Amino acid sequence: MHLLKELDQWLLFLFNGSDSLFLDGMITVLTSGLAWIPLYVSLAYIVIKNHDTMPQIMLTIGCALLCVAVTAGVTNLLVKPLVARPRPCNDPFVKGLVDTVVSISQKDYSFFSAHAANTFSITVFLSLLVRNRAFVITLVSWSLLNCYTRLYLGFHYPSDIVCGLLFGGLMGFVLYIFYNRLFRMLSPQVNYVSSKYTPTGYAVSDIDLVISVFVFTLVYAAIHALIYSF
Repeated sequence: MHLLKELDQWLLFLFNGSDSLFLDGMITVLTSGLAWIPLYVSLAYIVIKNHDTMPQIMLTIGCALLCVAVTAGVTNLLVKPLVARPRPCNDPFVKGLVDTVVSISQKDYSFFSAHAANTFSITVFLSLLVRNRAFVITLVSWSLLNCYTRLYLGFHYPSDIVCGLLFGGLMGFVLYIFYNRLFRMLSPQVNYVSSKYTPTGYAVSDIDLVISVFVFTLVYAAIHALIYSF
């Protein structure tokens, strides 16, 4: 156990902080849920555009929201209060060694990461739903980027991130199975063979929109960071 704790701290210090004001500014933007609102809107857009009926749309969006509700509820209301592990930036044994950004802090508990669980549950659910490689890579990158920001800011240990990813992935998979069974009752199964659509019927052009929004968010964060660093 002592060895695992030392490994956890070593990995934290490997990813935590930097001497770059540019990175501080960029990470501060990317760790905020507000920065990703355009991405959430684009994801909702492709769900609405690529379904034929309101019950299909409501089921899909409802299950996606349920991914976040379950992971956030279990993490914040159950696991964190029970484990009560201090965040690295607040842990009296290591906080003196942790790099932090003055303008951002958190006071609640560390284990496990709600950011990791929430984003990866959505990633797994939507990846199984859409079935497109570029889309999957984009969402996995988004989730891992959110995880990295938490390590950079000293808000989580790597073990918090790993456990959050595992729990989030499990919930995303379970809720997809639940969704798929209900969806089959609402709609006939159709196999799409056109290169313009994924096997599950999502237009590739709409997926390009999601990827573009992700890239533009990174560009916005970089521009903000440039301003922050001067």
